[in-house]
Amino acid sequence: MINLFNAHIASLSIHKVGNKSRNEAIFLSAQPYKLDDEITPLLKEFFLKPFREKEENYFQFQHDSDLEFHSLYQLVSEMFQAPEQIHDISKKITQHLFDQSMHPHIKSGEVYIAYLENLQIDNEKVDAIGIFKSELKQEFLQFTEGDHQLDALLQEGVNLNRLDKGALIFNTKMEEGYKILTVDSNRYDTRYWLESFLGVDAFADENFYTKKYLKFCQDFAKDVVLPAEDKKQEVMFMNRAVNHFAKNDTFEETAFVNEVIDNPDLIPEFRHYKSEKAPKYSIEDLTTFPIANTAVTAARKKMKNTIVLDTNIQIKLDFINPESAERFVEKGWDEERQMYYYLVYFNKEQKS
Repeated sequence: MINLFNAHIASLSIHKVGNKSRNEAIFLSAQPYKLDDEITPLLKEFFLKPFREKEENYFQFQHDSDLEFHSLYQLVSEMFQAPEQIHDISKKITQHLFDQSMHPHIKSGEVYIAYLENLQIDNEKVDAIGIFKSELKQEFLQFTEGDHQLDALLQEGVNLNRLDKGALIFNTKMEEGYKILTVDSNRYDTRYWLESFLGVDAFADENFYTKKYLKFCQDFAKDVVLPAEDKKQEVMFMNRAVNHFAKNDTFEETAFVNEVIDNPDLIPEFRHYKSEKAPKYSIEDLTTFPIANTAVTAARKKMKNTIVLDTNIQIKLDFINPESAERFVEKGWDEERQMYYYLVYFNKEQKS
């Protein structure tokens, strides 16, 4: 979990890259940008706001052979080891970004490379390197006052409410390729930012495994539990799955299967589904791992607890008291109407 509230921009370099395939230029500033009390808080919010609002999906630098051959990893490591060389290294990082700007869809833009201090990640205070890019420009009016006339001048600039691309590289887990957060508001060139420039892969930690396993469970519920039983049992299976994760610090697959799968006939189906689908979720050999509470909370927020019927009626199940759905909601078949029905027991209607 990260805390960016007390983050401080210790140094900032601003450059510009064009599209190399269109013979657009690169512009490298000779000196670091001189920050002042007026613009610093605005830039800090511009850079960091997207990361506060985004789910924490961590990445790490990766290379098929060895990280020593990863260009950006080496430059970032140099910067952490020699902060006095930040501006010179920022030029090399910008050149690396320019060299990847070969696809015709890639837009030119300003590149901001910041050395950040006093960030917190996993309850540890660390420095970080921020690499940000603004691409899309917006038109705005600038007004000037003459002697007897107010004149309007149409100009173009960067909207400080929208960061196009960004990466926060935390000075932790260096041997694994650092822990990295990234945002990309423009979806037309994701390979360029994530793969070509950053060269990252998902960071395989407890947060990653918890999310992946719960996503696997969600798909199992949809693909296997729903066809074999009904929508109610699909919803209740996921509720039991998330509750199991929520009350345990460590995941152990055998205990999970025995507690969460009510129907014994579905246990071999679960194991078969995992053997077939595991590579998709990167959980092939995963049977035990520490559970990340933040990932469980995020998964619970996304869970759908409503049965939607084709008769324009919806039944919302209470995840806080799941035993109510088991005891007081029954599904049946009406021969006369040739329709399914849900029977709901209650003592009195509650005031909304």
